[in-house]
Amino acid sequence: MISKMLQKARDFEKKYLPYTVSELPKFHVTGGIGWINDPNGFAPYKGEYHLFFQYYPYDTKWGPMHWGHVKTRDFIRWERLPAALAPDMDYDRDGVFSGSALELPDGRHLLMYTGVRNIRRRNGKLESVQTQCIAYGDGVDYEKFEGNPVIDASLLPEGGSMEDFRDPKIWREGDTYYAVIGDRCEDDSGTILLYRSKDAQHWEYVSVLSACHNQYGRMWECPDFFRLDRKDVLFVSPQDMAAIGLEFHPGNANVCLIGTYDRKTYHLNRDSVQAIDYGLDFYAPQTLLTDDGRRVMIAWMQNWETSSCKMRELRFMGQMTLPRELSIRNGRLYQNPVRELENYRRILIDYHNVLINGEATLRGIYGRSIDMTVTIRPGNENNMYKWFRLYLARDGENFTFIRYRPEVGTIKVDRTHSGFPHDIVNVREFPAYMKDGVIKLRVIMDRYSLELFVNDGEQAASFVLYTPIEAGAVSFSSDGSVLIDVEKYDLVID
Repeated sequence: MISKMLQKARDFEKKYLPYTVSELPKFHVTGGIGWINDPNGFAPYKGEYHLFFQYYPYDTKWGPMHWGHVKTRDFIRWERLPAALAPDMDYDRDGVFSGSALELPDGRHLLMYTGVRNIRRRNGKLESVQTQCIAYGDGVDYEKFEGNPVIDASLLPEGGSMEDFRDPKIWREGDTYYAVIGDRCEDDSGTILLYRSKDAQHWEYVSVLSACHNQYGRMWECPDFFRLDRKDVLFVSPQDMAAIGLEFHPGNANVCLIGTYDRKTYHLNRDSVQAIDYGLDFYAPQTLLTDDGRRVMIAWMQNWETSSCKMRELRFMGQMTLPRELSIRNGRLYQNPVRELENYRRILIDYHNVLINGEATLRGIYGRSIDMTVTIRPGNENNMYKWFRLYLARDGENFTFIRYRPEVGTIKVDRTHSGFPHDIVNVREFPAYMKDGVIKLRVIMDRYSLELFVNDGEQAASFVLYTPIEAGAVSFSSDGSVLIDVEKYDLVID
């Protein structure tokens, strides 16, 4: 049964979504109108891939959270479906927060999410009560389980927090369901709790899968736990993280823990820890396993520190990253755009062995919806260049640049002049090293976004741009002699 609150959101979408089509990115998911943040329920269902997201359709700022809904067959073309959930029950009256989805053996679509209700205590303090809830549906309409919540404070371990207990990621192994959930434990830092169930309705607490111990931020949100290339991987999104060298930047961050899952103790033994994405706009990643065996990830291409900064004329706020294929090589997480993107490439323009020493432009290298790879190597074997810059989304006063310095092995992305109307952090620098004397930069742009993939996916960095769409010039600059190859395609979504 569709509640009045959910029907109101669906009616609003039906009335106003047609007016925003011309404003939207071409192949990145948005809410179409209003606000979005975390991806939710990214999973296969009946031969298609569904994606839900945190959603407030009525304004371009955060509000009482609903779940928006889209689906796809190829991760590039997305079909918009009606809003799936609204905060219409007592246990989720203050927000239907993040969660996940699963296709059940009987064909139903299971959604698992965090329900939020705020309680005013006698001392005047407002407390958030966060519990885990489920809903069943057919891919369009969903009915909340009458026995909700299915996991509440009674199933928290000693020292757990009911105020920071959210974002369940569910999966099935044989006849058993498992879920990892973010929480804040007695040392006041993040922990990932593991639960199991035989029917997805009656759950038991199993263990602490992994804990922060105040090393990587405070609360750990939006966990995802999966097997990849014979390793076990845990994604978390820490809040209030301090910088650690150039690997981790401060604020709301993202962390990949790679290791081995001990199935006797239900604990992840870490081998390594790294950033997932080095850009300014990346949070709450979620993955799925495709029918052909690929692990594909999508994330919110925004950040809480920058989310209040937006273009006034746009009627949407927030978008998702391009879905990315994941792998582990030499103990590191690699990521690259889904291969399906290549089906939308048009008009190849390529150059080989172009000498850059100073500033230069190349005919045909232009655009704001492009897939471009620039391969850079020294132009003088006896004298290494000091730096190389790639300028994007450029016009008379706007630009964003990517700079590589081989001597120190760092990439810097600077979007200071990319149209942001407020004084926010606009620069990120991260480690990247040449391979056999070569650094390779792959740039994907889709109107209001820039996604950078370095050395075939060894590093990735995501950025939102608000430069006017007409600013599409690309140029190259160097201090010292550089030889470059450029392969550029327009991306066309009919």
